[in-house]
Formats: sequence, structure tokens, C-alpha cells
Amino acid sequence: MARGGLKSAERVEWGKSVGHRTASLTPMGRGLAIDFLALNRRNDALHRGDVAGYGRSAIRRTPMPRRLDHLVVCVRNLEQAALDWQKLGFKLTPTGVHPFGTSNRLAQFADNFVELLAVTDEALVPAAAPGHFSFAAHNRDFLKSAEGMSMLVLHSTDAHADAARFRANRIGAYAPFDFGRDAALPDGGTARVAFSLAFATDPAMPGIAFFTCQQRHPPELFWKPEYQRHANGTSRVIEVVMSAEEPAAHRDFLERLMECPAELAPGRLTVGDDHNRINLLGHSELARRLPGLASSSSPRFCAARLAVADLDATRQALESNGVSFAMTGGALLIPPVATHGLVLEFVEQGAN
Repeated sequence: MARGGLKSAERVEWGKSVGHRTASLTPMGRGLAIDFLALNRRNDALHRGDVAGYGRSAIRRTPMPRRLDHLVVCVRNLEQAALDWQKLGFKLTPTGVHPFGTSNRLAQFADNFVELLAVTDEALVPAAAPGHFSFAAHNRDFLKSAEGMSMLVLHSTDAHADAARFRANRIGAYAPFDFGRDAALPDGGTARVAFSLAFATDPAMPGIAFFTCQQRHPPELFWKPEYQRHANGTSRVIEVVMSAEEPAAHRDFLERLMECPAELAPGRLTVGDDHNRINLLGHSELARRLPGLASSSSPRFCAARLAVADLDATRQALESNGVSFAMTGGALLIPPVATHGLVLEFVEQGAN
């Protein structure tokens, strides 16, 4: 996309960034998903006997580049955020309620998604403890300062092995985290879905976090074509844009996280392939790409690039809903004030 500023007629006021009963759980791979609701136990810790293989060394495998799984966009009012994202042309799933005090609605694409997440029951939020990352507490604390993207999630086929690998690589000394919830189906029914998560954090990136997500249920219970038809034409998330004062300082962590080498250029660090990329920009490069976006002294998530089939059709859908946007180069940009804290870049499939 062009790096120059927006034309005056196209400039948008950016402002300051405001920032899953009918199916049973199924053993998959080497572990068994733990349904904490059925066990009637808080799921802020994993016990050694719950999952076969936990506590043993990670299974060695040939590293493969990671795929973007989803983005967590943390909001204060889930109902209002859903209305605002629907105005942007996204079809959202019904509300999903977690057993640890948060709720979500998803904008689901072909093989990844955006998760709008809010803390909806503070009493259920488990405290973080040594060796145990609290997903809910992290997002609760994130909201004390801003709305926006709080976590980046990568696809996993074995989150328990990921947790051991993260520990060995010194990017996450946390137990894997397993839970189940009910998912509303398009026909009005429900299905039980279950997930395993492995967390990674970097002290040099305070306030934000990363994790891998393994779905432990038949994929057809979660991925629904009916939920993937968006008026704006989005097919998937292809890139996440971050900012940092010194992008090169975060190379080791991101290479260990993504399991592939990074490319370093003046003012930027890029890791991942063309369709699953993290682009970490210094302040000057960020200003060129996202003119007018407020800078931050701490690393943060700034934008998500979304692929569409026809950018003109996306523009028309947004215009029909009265949505303000900017065109810069080959991208259509939605400011963070319209999304609860995350710039959205729509580009046609195949565009770089």
C-alpha cells in the first residue's frame, strides 16, 4: 500500500486508539479436552492427571511456520461493539459464554476469525498465579487503560506440546489451559466445543499477550459457512500490524513464537508468510502506513489487514451503512474509533 499521507478529501479523524449440548467432547490427538463445566471446577489451573502427556517433555517435531488463528479485540460493552462491527459489514456469531467470566461474539472467516470479547462476570475471573496465565484477568486488566486488540492467537494442533515448547524456549512458563463451552448453531441448536490454549508473553511487551489455540471438537461444530458470509466481503485475516520503538529488539521472541525467521529492514520487522504475517513497525514507519494514528511508547497491536475479493464492493457496502473510511494506495482503512481500538485495512486478495 502507498506510504504517503491521505489526500485531504480522504482524511478521516482517527482520534486516539481506544487502544462456544448436543455433541460430546471427543479425544483428539494425544490429549483429552477437559470440560470444566461438567467437572464443576474452576479452570484457572490444569492438574497433571487431567490430560495424558502433561508434565512430560514436548513431542519433538519439525518446526512449521504458524498460521494466524484469531485476534482478541477486548471491549467494555459487547452489545455495543457487536452493533458497531455489524455496521462495518461483519456477520457475527451469537454470544458465547466462557466459564471464567468473559463472553464473546465472533466474526468468522474461512480459517481464522476476530473475537470481540468482554468481561461479563467479574466474580468468575480467576487470578493469575505462578505458572498459570489467566486469560480473563489479562483482558480485564487490559480494559483498565483502553479497548482494542489485547492478544494475538496462532493455530495449533497440539497446545500441550506448544506449552512445553514455549517453556523450553523461554517465552512462556505456563501450564496449558483447557476449557469447554456451548456454541450456538445457525439452526438454533447448540453444540459443545472445547479448546486448549498455550500462552506466551514477553516482558518487553507489557500489557499484550500471545497464545496458540487447539480446537478439540469436530471442525464442523465450529466452522459454519452461514457465519462466514460478510457484507463487506472479508475472507480472512492475513496480517497483524504492531508498533514498537525498536522493532529489532523483539526479533528473538517473535521468531520463537512463529517458528520461522524474521526479515529485518530499517524501521520494521516482518515474520510469517504473505498470508499469516506479523509486521512490527517503528514509529516513523507506522506513521507512513497509518497516518494520524497515535503512537505509543510500549509495543501494541495497531491494525489488522483483511483480504476481500472485490474492494469496490467493500467500499459500497460501507458507504451504504454510512461508515467513514480512507483510501490509501490499494487499501481501505477503517479508523480505530469505529472498531473499538483496532485499525482495519481491507485489501483485495493477492495484494501485498
